[in-house]
Formats: sequence, structure tokens, C-alpha cells
Amino acid sequence: MTAVPLQPPRRLVSFTLDGEETRVPEGSTILDACRSAGTDIPTLCQGDTLTPKNACRVCVVEVEGARTLAPACSRRAEPGMTVRTGTERARHSRKVVLELLASSTDLSTTPRAAEWIKEYEAKPDRFGEDAARVDEQPKIDNDLYVRDYDKCILCYKCVDACGEQWQNTFAIAVSGRGFDARISTEHDAALPDSACVFCGNCIEVCPTGALSFSTEFGMRAAGTWDEPAQTQTTTVCAYCGVGCNVTLHVQDNEIVKVTSPHDNPVTHGNLCIKGRFGFQHVQNRD
Repeated sequence: MTAVPLQPPRRLVSFTLDGEETRVPEGSTILDACRSAGTDIPTLCQGDTLTPKNACRVCVVEVEGARTLAPACSRRAEPGMTVRTGTERARHSRKVVLELLASSTDLSTTPRAAEWIKEYEAKPDRFGEDAARVDEQPKIDNDLYVRDYDKCILCYKCVDACGEQWQNTFAIAVSGRGFDARISTEHDAALPDSACVFCGNCIEVCPTGALSFSTEFGMRAAGTWDEPAQTQTTTVCAYCGVGCNVTLHVQDNEIVKVTSPHDNPVTHGNLCIKGRFGFQHVQNRD
């Protein structure tokens, strides 16, 4: 049995959310409160294991008395505040953000992106074919994972996971400034020549599929990736005695990728190279 550390009790904060009195534990964000209340707010750069970056701004809500819209993923609930999530101003802002993102990046593998674009009636095509895009070929320089920066929205979650928030490897970072900003290794080196240890924790937090398993990338290219048909089984990694939980994603009786539960007290969604990519020996036919 896994021991789950108990947290000290937190007092409740009362505020008004969409006209309803709401109470959430102190320190909760507006997004936490929305999810508890069953209110759907689109998010991209928010990660449940990472500190909010406020990069995508697609989760903005209106806080009474505030001059600007507030990102729900990082703004904490305060006693007495009044929050409205579905105002015309908030919805218009989300629509414009989705239009800008979808016109400049490939969101085809971003979960729920198409649903949100339809819901907010975003029209990314209105910027025309000349809209700025990265427009580069996927980087395939190793056997484990692929970097497709046409799908990168610069949310910095991979940088945080690789850096000080989890892995402390600092193999990837933001290079360039302004319109030239992009995610890269030092001196744009190939991953095998960089400090990367291939833990794959950057893949775990990538919200758009810009970083993906080689297996997933190949199957998507071949048209055989069928996520609804996949089963997920969580078990314990057998490579060492730490006891990390791994979730095996299986399609057609083959493991196609491995993730880890974000609420696991040991891994918090993170794994090492053996836990993340060592599944290939299970189905090795040689």
C-alpha cells in the first residue's frame, strides 16, 4: 500500500462564481473552483504538476473591479471576490487567443482544441495563408521521441519540467526573443549531443503533441493511431525498488506509450528513461 502524506487542514474561502456562492480551500485557484463547480474553462499551458506560467491566456475570466481579465489557472480565489466566466469580454478574448494560436501553430493533436474552436466560433483562417508559422520539419534525431515545433505554442511547460521544477537537467530552454523565441537545446544540438537524459518528462507535460513518443509519431503518420481504442493499465515499474507507477497505453495488444499518474505521491507524473521508454523489451520478438 502506498502511503499518502496528509496535508494540514485549510480554511475555506467564500466567493461568488457565476452568481453562485462558492467555497474552496484557501490557496485554490479560480480554475480549481470552476472545475469543482463543473464549469468548463479551456486551458493549454496549465499543468497540474507545474507552477502556472500564464503563457496561453486562454483561460481568462472576468473579476469584478479588475481592469484586465485574469488567468483562472493562476489567480487565487479571494474572500468576497466576484468572478464571471462566461461574459462576452472573456469569451471574445478566448476566441481571439484560439484564432491566433490555431493560425500560427498546428493544433491537430491538441486535445479538445477543435471542440473549443467550434464552441467559441474562432476563425483562424481569417489571417490567411500568410499567417506566421514555424514551418519546419519534425526533428527526429533519436529512437525515443520526436520534436515537432510546428505544434509548439511556447507554453514553457517542457522547459519547467526539464529544469528546476522537476528534472534539473536543463537540456532544453527558450532561445531567441520575441517572434524568434523557440524551444531548443543548447546551440540547437541534436538531443543525443545535448544534456538530455531522455526521461521524457517533457513529453508528459506537452499539451499539444509537439513532443511525442516515436511510436505515437510513427503511428499518426501511418494513420494507425487510434486513441479511443487504446486501453490504459496502471502498474508498478519493475526496473528498480522505487515503486514508480506507470500507466501502459495499449493498442492492438502492443504497448504504444507509457505515462505516469500525476497524483502519484512518488512520481507526480515523472519517470526515468527506463520507466518511460523501457517498455520496448516487453514486446521484443528477437
